[in-house]
Amino acid sequence: MESFPHPNYIDLFAGCGGISLGLYNAGWRGVFALEKSKMAFVTLKHNLIDRAAHFDWPKWLPVSEHDIVDVLTRYSHELSSLKGSIDLVTGGPPCQGFSLAGRRDERDKRNSLADSYIKFVSLVKPSALFFENVRGFTFGFGKEDTRSEAYSNRVLKELQALGYLVKDEIVDSSEFGVPQARKRYILVGLLSGNSDDFFAKLHDIKGDFLRAKGLDVQVTLKEAISDLERRNGERISPEFRTFKEGIYGKTSSPYQELMRKGSVGFPDSHRFANHRKTTVKRFEYVLANCPKGKPLGDEIRAKFGLKKKTVIPLDEDGRCPTLTTLPDDYIHYSEPRILTVREYARIQSFSDCFEFKSNYTTGGGRRRIEVPRYTQVGNAVPPLFSELCGAVLRTVI
Repeated sequence: MESFPHPNYIDLFAGCGGISLGLYNAGWRGVFALEKSKMAFVTLKHNLIDRAAHFDWPKWLPVSEHDIVDVLTRYSHELSSLKGSIDLVTGGPPCQGFSLAGRRDERDKRNSLADSYIKFVSLVKPSALFFENVRGFTFGFGKEDTRSEAYSNRVLKELQALGYLVKDEIVDSSEFGVPQARKRYILVGLLSGNSDDFFAKLHDIKGDFLRAKGLDVQVTLKEAISDLERRNGERISPEFRTFKEGIYGKTSSPYQELMRKGSVGFPDSHRFANHRKTTVKRFEYVLANCPKGKPLGDEIRAKFGLKKKTVIPLDEDGRCPTLTTLPDDYIHYSEPRILTVREYARIQSFSDCFEFKSNYTTGGGRRRIEVPRYTQVGNAVPPLFSELCGAVLRTVI
């Protein structure tokens, strides 16, 4: 594939760095990244700024967490000065208000952040755009007969008004080497060229892209995380002394070998939850008696007095359902426990060298403002998929 060396990009709503890690692996160069959460930015900074020196970062912008609304207000002149020098603006505005898995809320203030993305694009005018969001972004709010216009249509129209040729599609990461059935809305925009080419090439080259990494197009859950099973061994966590964390077992798949490439010592963020004995017994019963890969039925939920709507014992021979930010949505396929952060990261295709920072979980009212490790991983774009997107984008801009 023909491309030019080290095209540059800006990452908006960057989270812990899923898109940026993929673009880094695809040979892109970061200019800067905007992320509002200090927790998530600490992880991005540790991996991609401090260790990888991946971003050039302008002197006028402090290297810290930033709210895009504040940046648009305080640095509009500096952003406008970048016009003509940026190859790509990427990002996925927070999706909680649109998510079909959560409480869809048209009044959720985070929905308006898509408008901030458009305002940013209008100032910087990059050559290309890459926009990611949940499937619910393509649905209007309300009942079918009174449904409002989908945000995706609004975004398409406003980007077209800025001169971009845009194309969108729902894409499932499990068709691109990621062991997770994760369907997401992807939009690509170009100031020149044919945006249809992006999705055509994405599907055309995925086989060669994955074969070059030794991977099959589809990877099972067991192929992704069996070397992280608790039966492989454990130790007292040096970071959290009241917890135990797992150690590596032998690799048993090309996917595991790829994810562990360059990693030495112990797996990062592989801390096991301290479940109550009653919880362990319930998980053991579920693993022994319930269908894998399907939500628990009403009878089982009633037996254990579960109010939680979605609890799924995972299927080792299938792909993981879309990871959420709630780790107790899933039960490990063979061990009576929830997944660890590192297992989450593996399923999202983060390499084991990528280390996560801040708290593991949070609760109560803090859930709306804090972004602990499980949330960082659950909200991320799979880096393996974004690397493939980065490789294709280099050929079409």
